[in-house]
Amino acid sequence: MRTDPGFSELLTERLRLRRSLPADAETISAYRSDPEVHVHQGWDRTDPEGVRAEIEEMATRMPGEPGGWVQFTVEAREGGELLGDVGLSPEADEPGVVKIGYTIAPVRQGRGYATEAILALVGYAFETLDAQAVRAYADAGNVRSIRVMEKAGLRHGQTFDYVEGDQVWPIVRYERER
Repeated sequence: MRTDPGFSELLTERLRLRRSLPADAETISAYRSDPEVHVHQGWDRTDPEGVRAEIEEMATRMPGEPGGWVQFTVEAREGGELLGDVGLSPEADEPGVVKIGYTIAPVRQGRGYATEAILALVGYAFETLDAQAVRAYADAGNVRSIRVMEKAGLRHGQTFDYVEGDQVWPIVRYERER
């Protein structure tokens, strides 16, 4: 798999995916702190300072570089409104496999933005990063997220329990191969 040191942005018909900036932290924090969103995503800290710290840490990585996530802000091409964020990370123990994640602000959900952004990210992972497979994970009860994965051409690969301490979450893994 390759890295992309020259990444600038991905464009779709309606969206621009660009590297997240510290200035995005307040807006990202607002929707990621929503209890209905937070329950389905993996960021421990969703306060503005925590989000800013995550963005600053991710800014040191190139897309495709092993070792962690790279986050992209999803904004409307027309008007520049911040709609959500997506990210990708090479799978640590499986060369050629990229994990993707996505969160769209609740007030902007239901308009196809997540699917459009994920399709762009999947294409980028295959074409630019030379990934062999793309995976996404979701809470097994998050029907809307599962529908996004299906619309983006990912297929159910596995259902399993994720255990952390005394908490157990049923998780689904969807994937698409090159």
